[in-house]
Amino acid sequence: MGVTKSENFTTEQNKVAAYAKALAHPARIAILQYLLQKQTCICGDLVGELPLAQATVSQHLKELKAVGLIKGTVEGTSVCYCIDKHTWEEVRGIFLHLFSAPIVCQDNCC
Repeated sequence: MGVTKSENFTTEQNKVAAYAKALAHPARIAILQYLLQKQTCICGDLVGELPLAQATVSQHLKELKAVGLIKGTVEGTSVCYCIDKHTWEEVRGIFLHLFSAPIVCQDNCC
């Protein structure tokens, strides 16, 4: 597989792709749904909520944190996670804008 050459695309296109990649795993969707449902910071409860090993959950949390969808704070020996509201609203707006764009092809184009 070749290099994506992300520099050939706009900042907005790269941003959408990064968010889409972070959302492209069912475990990450489950993590986000859980955090949204709890509406508070979660420390350590995620491993008990998902059918995954601690290391796997940690890797998914790392991916979500890398794009800013969640944030984490260290409390003692554990890390507490919650939704980053600012980034969440930004991502929501980006995807709403993308999916609200009109489809201009004809019904019989393909």
